[in-house]
Amino acid sequence: MDIATGLGLAAGATVLVTLILMGGDLRMFVDVHAFLVIFGGSFSATLIRFPLSSIFHGLPLGAKYAFTLRRMSQRELIDEISGMAEIARKQGPIGLEKVQTEDVFLAKGIRYVADGYDADFIRDSLERDRDIFLTHLDEGQKIYRAVGDCAPAFGMVGTLIGMVQMFANMTDPSKLGPYMAVALLATFYGAALSNLFCLPIADKLHLKLVDEEINRTLIIDGILMIRDAKSPALVREMLLAYLPQRERLEEAEPVPA
Repeated sequence: MDIATGLGLAAGATVLVTLILMGGDLRMFVDVHAFLVIFGGSFSATLIRFPLSSIFHGLPLGAKYAFTLRRMSQRELIDEISGMAEIARKQGPIGLEKVQTEDVFLAKGIRYVADGYDADFIRDSLERDRDIFLTHLDEGQKIYRAVGDCAPAFGMVGTLIGMVQMFANMTDPSKLGPYMAVALLATFYGAALSNLFCLPIADKLHLKLVDEEINRTLIIDGILMIRDAKSPALVREMLLAYLPQRERLEEAEPVPA
């Protein structure tokens, strides 16, 4: 699990609840009118922006990857691919059939090498797989960002509706307070939904999309070098380019002449 995402949401919710309880109780901040305006309006606008299939696919996919970490880091991938290159050098591609890895994408590439597919097929298949996955992840990011953009706007809509209702009932002072509360709660719901949940999730998904693109491209390059029977030292040296400069200097090893 991505602890940072869960911790951030829990901390934000705790801050809001604490501030609410310091000046009243939670029931003061529960309103069906504001809830319908924010969630119903934001969802309706998102339906207009995106196909229904993209929404039902992108929302759960985005939530999954926002709260989960990749099983293997770039450094671990380089170590594992270098080890696979060593196995292929000693036993040939057939020796890779018994190799086990936690990364599904890497396992698929190794299976292609072990089965003897040519380099062009391996590259085309893995790049297609990578691009389709990144497209779906990008859909999730865009959907969460769209909801985050809509929520404050519909909060303002709810506020305007509440203000109209308040001014329409100026002759009854007892209704002014409840209508004003409704107006302000709509803005509160919209700001909280957008800035505490949707936009941070969208930004997290964007970072993970970039990271996943680097990792999968690293895997493709490593698989193709194993397919071409490159030496393990050369495979490692070439893949170190994917690491940050500091880690690259720590991990670099000279390639034997």
